[in-house]
Amino acid sequence: MTSLDWHSREEEEYFGSCHRTLVSDLFGRVGNEKVSLNLSNLFPQHRLPRDYFLPCLAIPSCQVFFSKELEKYRDVDEDELLKQLTDEELRQLELELDELDQDDAGLPAGHRQKDQTKKPPTGTFQRDDLLAHLEKEAKEHPDKQDPVPYTGEKRGKAWVSQTLDPVREEVTLEPELEEALAIANDTELCDIAAILGMHTLMSNQQYYDAIGSSTIISKQGFNSIIQYTQYQSVPDEQPNSTDVAGTLERVRRNDADLREVNLNNIKNIPGLTLRAYAEALKCNTEVQRLCIVGTQSTDLVAFALADMLKVNTSLHSLNVESNFITGAGILALVESLQFNTTLLELKIDNQSQAVGNRVEMEMARMLEQNSTLLKFGYRFTQQGPRLRCSNAVMYNNDLARVVRSHSDGSFTLTLSVPKLEKAFKKKFKSKSNTKDKA
Repeated sequence: MTSLDWHSREEEEYFGSCHRTLVSDLFGRVGNEKVSLNLSNLFPQHRLPRDYFLPCLAIPSCQVFFSKELEKYRDVDEDELLKQLTDEELRQLELELDELDQDDAGLPAGHRQKDQTKKPPTGTFQRDDLLAHLEKEAKEHPDKQDPVPYTGEKRGKAWVSQTLDPVREEVTLEPELEEALAIANDTELCDIAAILGMHTLMSNQQYYDAIGSSTIISKQGFNSIIQYTQYQSVPDEQPNSTDVAGTLERVRRNDADLREVNLNNIKNIPGLTLRAYAEALKCNTEVQRLCIVGTQSTDLVAFALADMLKVNTSLHSLNVESNFITGAGILALVESLQFNTTLLELKIDNQSQAVGNRVEMEMARMLEQNSTLLKFGYRFTQQGPRLRCSNAVMYNNDLARVVRSHSDGSFTLTLSVPKLEKAFKKKFKSKSNTKDKA
């Protein structure tokens, strides 16, 4: 919508002719000292929009004219002019100079518009009186007439549901069967339904009892309500009764009877105590299995265990599942396998947070460099690291089978000879070569 859309066509043609002569009219009034910068005063008989004159102001000649006219107002004393204004003129000037943003939704409504209320307040704000006044005005205001009044007339046909009567077919049986069914009780009817495979006529318990026994004997009636299976309570697992302090002292003493340390699901073990276990296992030569599942272990415990694995020569299994170890602690444990040749099983799954793809790729790379680990407990999220780790563990198991071969040096090859020679750094002789020499 343009600025002239609300005028008639005659006024629009008139404004067009005025627009062409506007510049000449402005220069014709230069001699008059009462030239006003309010361009709308040129046509007082019409309400011209303010932006109608903007194209004229963009003309270079008009800009030069106004710049020259403003030169004589530079030395004017503003204070002297303000003293000559009346109170009404000062209020009007204040309204003109007050810059308010009507589109700023962050300001209250009272701060986005000018206060033009001249009527004095009649009293304090009364919410109930205002609601009563609004309700009264709403009731007194006439309703808008509906162009199509509602008459309540119904058109079309009303929908009527159609119900079909079930069709019953007469089934005639032999007289012997009719007589047998007539005198049969509920238990016998359930047995017949089970034989015929009509499981819809029985409850679940009746059906499973029928197919699970050679002699069909129903324990419920034919019209019985389906019952739920009785819940069998499973007793809770007994709490771990391991003496944490006593076991630690036995580890430090290198007790020959202590082969396994099980601290699973003991929640109140301090981190310093778990690190003390790792420190004691550095010099222990008897413990072969260490389990700290669900002990709320963190990366500090993982770092201590990694340092222990670098020097320990007796531990065969380590289980640190279901803890709070991050990717840094897991990488430290896997990296320590490069200096350990006795650990056969390592379980690090089910930690509090995922380790990420980069950590899994690094774990697979380190496991490929190890030749002694036979079991690795971790669920990889990516197929690439999972396949590389699986191949590395299978390769280590094949090497273990070669080591468990006959004492005379013969063995059944499950790997190629170059791979075996590379792993053991020595030459191997096959079983066929031994027989040939004999």
